[in-house]
Amino acid sequence: MGMGKEFKEFALKGNVIELAIAVVIGGAFGKIVTSFVEDILTPLLGAAIGKHDLSDYFVTLSPGHYESLAQAKAAGAATLNYGVFLNTVINFVIVALAIFLFVHQLIKMMRKPAEKATRDCPQCLSPIPEKARRCKFCTQPVATPSASPA
Repeated sequence: MGMGKEFKEFALKGNVIELAIAVVIGGAFGKIVTSFVEDILTPLLGAAIGKHDLSDYFVTLSPGHYESLAQAKAAGAATLNYGVFLNTVINFVIVALAIFLFVHQLIKMMRKPAEKATRDCPQCLSPIPEKARRCKFCTQPVATPSASPA
């Protein structure tokens, strides 16, 4: 079997196509979350702390003083950008939480309902509901289980 044919079989399998769709949707979702973090959450958090943008928190490793990260970068100064790192961590936590909630709901929906209690018919040995008075398979009457003494 040639490499081209093997690749074609691999690429056209359902799982690969589903994975590709998931990656595209995940990328779009990531952009939405990034926008939420950078455009809504961090400005609110920054305003609460006293600065307007968390990404402007940095430490200059080079000599000199700069008012903003943009000024430091324009001057070619080495900087430790912990504000940008905080934005990225917040972004990650929100994405992880959203994925957790989605998977949690998906598992909840896929969970099978609990099976009802059954017993075997004494005549045909087919499973019948615990409270049945007649077997639905052989139509024979069956005694209902007596209440257990307390």
